[in-house]
Amino acid sequence: MTHRPALVMLPGMDGTGDLFDTFLAALRGRLDTVVLHYPQEPLDYAALSSFARAALPVGQPFVLVAESFSGPIGISLAAEHPPGLCGLVLCSTFVRNPRPSLSVLARWLQVTPLSPPLLRMGLAAMLGSKADAVLRAQVDQVVRNIPPAVLRARLRAVLEVDVSRELATVDTPIQYIQASRDAAVPRSAAEFIRKIKPGVQMVRVEGPHFLLQVSPDAAADEIVRFATSVSPAR
Repeated sequence: MTHRPALVMLPGMDGTGDLFDTFLAALRGRLDTVVLHYPQEPLDYAALSSFARAALPVGQPFVLVAESFSGPIGISLAAEHPPGLCGLVLCSTFVRNPRPSLSVLARWLQVTPLSPPLLRMGLAAMLGSKADAVLRAQVDQVVRNIPPAVLRARLRAVLEVDVSRELATVDTPIQYIQASRDAAVPRSAAEFIRKIKPGVQMVRVEGPHFLLQVSPDAAADEIVRFATSVSPAR
């Protein structure tokens, strides 16, 4: 007999967890979930990892599901081998800056306001052409409510992060879900993860960067399959 682990959902750059709604519906109650909501403060990866660590389940098995921005947080937590952790899912994410050519923007982000039109263009590209109007409106509203200082801090964190060493010490099973049409995280990010962890279970799902939102059913099926496979015996 097995006891299925709960999914601990680590959100993308918005940090709200609100954009997991369609994915949670696609789970259809097959697994319990814990959705994290990051503080809307300009915190770095270390501080956000500390916040997430305090929210991990106690006394029950769980699988970390780290979406996009939260990949380094999920990896850092898994590297600490917390009690109950039995798997790590990395979705459309990275170990280090997925766009090295943009590293020079880190200092610029400290003092320059983010352009709303440019931000909306970026979001449109990451949502892809198949996102419906309801999802587009939801993403737009969520992003509008993020304080500019918080968004700048998180963008800068992405440009400066590198948790390669932490990933090398992770001893739990890892699943990487790659979006087939990811405009934000290139295929090289997944290849770099596989170079460090050759045993990672690579899954390619049709969809854009916002994979859990645009292709929730396919993503949910893959994550449930993985979580079930790493369930501890009881």
